[in-house]
Amino acid sequence: MAMKIRLARGGSKKRPHYAIVATDSRMPRDGRFLEKLGTYNPLLAKDSEERVKMNMERVQYWLGQGAQPTDRVARFLEAAGVLAKTERKNMKKAEPGAKAKKRAEEKAAKAAAGAEE
Repeated sequence: MAMKIRLARGGSKKRPHYAIVATDSRMPRDGRFLEKLGTYNPLLAKDSEERVKMNMERVQYWLGQGAQPTDRVARFLEAAGVLAKTERKNMKKAEPGAKAKKRAEEKAAKAAAGAEE
């Protein structure tokens, strides 16, 4: 069984509240889970201790059983010092979109034409 440690959304519209759960990866996001490991409240300040709460003993147990944390949960575990920090790369993040590239080319062509005159 492929195990995951992931977030299950709760709360009302525009007021999210997440449970950190251990579940079978085939279950729906907010569906059945095996164990609730903690909570995450994104509405609280980033430096608040109430923002992310986890039962670290149970998290360690599930990691030992082969459960794979999702990206967001892995970041929580890295901040808590449970997992080693991994480097993430988003090579296309700073690259402008197609329209911006086209505008830049047109602007450069206009500037080159203006410099020739």
